[in-house]
Amino acid sequence: MSVTERGLIAAHAEVKAEIARTDSKSALLLAFVGAVLAGTWSIARDLPLNWPAVMVGGTGLVLLVGAAGLLLRSVRPNLSGRHGFPLWATLTADQITAAVATDLAADVAGLSRLAVAKFTGLRRAVDWTMTGGALLILAALLTAGGAR
Repeated sequence: MSVTERGLIAAHAEVKAEIARTDSKSALLLAFVGAVLAGTWSIARDLPLNWPAVMVGGTGLVLLVGAAGLLLRSVRPNLSGRHGFPLWATLTADQITAAVATDLAADVAGLSRLAVAKFTGLRRAVDWTMTGGALLILAALLTAGGAR
């Protein structure tokens, strides 16, 4: 095995590991966002909210729902058949051997683009979650302070 082949195999493994890490982070953040949404609903429905708190809190909830959508899109299975499992499921054993032997660099490139797209979605979802959470905290302060 040449140095180039070893490098390609290592790069392929690294990209697949990064995709798995991003999916794990997305799953944890999605659970957190769901818990925040549920907790917010449970608390807010019993409080006498003033108009500023409703506006700020509503905006925060919209951002959290948007973050959940970004997270779901980020972990959505890629069934287009271009990389990984769906492609292998359509090939014979000989075709898989030939594809792996000749297309490892292309697979690394394709998986890297997929990893960057997942990471970008996760990053945006984290930003929206932090902003939404800050708005919910502001809404709680407005409710507690009794702003009119």
